Amino acid sequence: MNKQTGTVTDSDVVIIGAGIVGICVAAMLAEQGRSVTVIDRTGVCEETSSGNAGALAISDVLPLAHKGMMKNLPKWLADPLGPLTVSPRYLPALAPWLWRFWRASMADPVPAIAAQAGLMQLAEIEWLALLDRSGARPMLREDGSLELYESESEFRASLPGWAVRDRFGIGYRHVEGEEMAALQPGLSRQFVKGTFVPSWKSVSDPMLVGKAIWRYAEAKGARLVVGEAIALSASGDGALVSMLGQPPVRGRTLVIAAGAWSHLLAARFGDRIPLDTERGYNTTLPVGAFDVRRHLVFSGHGFVIAPLETGVRVGGAVEFAGLKNPPNYARSKAMLEKARRFLPGLKTEGGCEWMGYRPSLPDSLPVIGRGGAPNLIYAFGHGHLGLTQAAATGRLVAQLVEGSTPALDLSPFSPSRF
Repeated sequence: MNKQTGTVTDSDVVIIGAGIVGICVAAMLAEQGRSVTVIDRTGVCEETSSGNAGALAISDVLPLAHKGMMKNLPKWLADPLGPLTVSPRYLPALAPWLWRFWRASMADPVPAIAAQAGLMQLAEIEWLALLDRSGARPMLREDGSLELYESESEFRASLPGWAVRDRFGIGYRHVEGEEMAALQPGLSRQFVKGTFVPSWKSVSDPMLVGKAIWRYAEAKGARLVVGEAIALSASGDGALVSMLGQPPVRGRTLVIAAGAWSHLLAARFGDRIPLDTERGYNTTLPVGAFDVRRHLVFSGHGFVIAPLETGVRVGGAVEFAGLKNPPNYARSKAMLEKARRFLPGLKTEGGCEWMGYRPSLPDSLPVIGRGGAPNLIYAFGHGHLGLTQAAATGRLVAQLVEGSTPALDLSPFSPSRF
């Protein structure tokens, strides 16, 4: 149990960040009987974890740098509302990240793919088990995904990526004609082929699932403090977090799982981690906007259409503009207009626009491991895969805290790899 000592709250573990990664870490630790305090400035899954597409994208093992990104980069950058854009004002700050990203694209991709595949396999096992233990399994959907191509050349360009997935036993089948139409009725005729991935899973709504996992963690004794950490320390004697307007929290171990802000906290301990934020946009349309049967992936345009319990979500794309620039909702409007063309009959009225920050590292692998200070653990940088990999990260961090051998070799995810 968490203990109050004077004005200081004592816990075994203090976690900074109540996004989906942080609360999965909390749930796994609470199951071990650890006392856990989670600190977040807004609450449980109220920021980036609230607005993603709800996918458990277990098949998504290719690093971003190797998904044809470099080949398409000049074309995409020329379109300010396209799949990827860089704010001109932010380009000087982004240049070191882009340099590392380019180097990652030139490296042998096999080690990174193997590491990602291992993390995905663990993620599937841990998510299914955690959903069962928490009573949230009814929120899981197992309808697969359908990736769509507008031309034979686009389809052929996708084949090397699917061949890589063959090596890791990821099932899929290419579809066209009546079979494709049966998987998603009402598609525009501009799509000539598709790839169906039956193992792709999703959740009914990412924020609601996150809150369900938190209720489970809370029932096991985890505690939430809504506040912003202003001072952090970690040493051989433990960790201490101070906040404005809240008593400080002390713990034996400090876990930083603060998403796109994590590198700023890591820098306080002398750990320089090249994290940047891929700002993503979406519009959530009302329930009934279209009968979307499963996740629809338009990789050539950098977005997806997701059927959620709370509506139809149209979102994705990448914008590099940092943490401080205002949102450019013209990007979400551009995706919505494309979605209307791709799904004739889609009702585009009454939507709610959103922008969130994906914490991304140049090699597309997260940071999971011990920081430079004693009793400090990092769990961040999952990019587009935070929801997908959260339960696996929770298990790995719990094993680090416990001192047991992690389920995976953590060297590919080491904070010191840069």
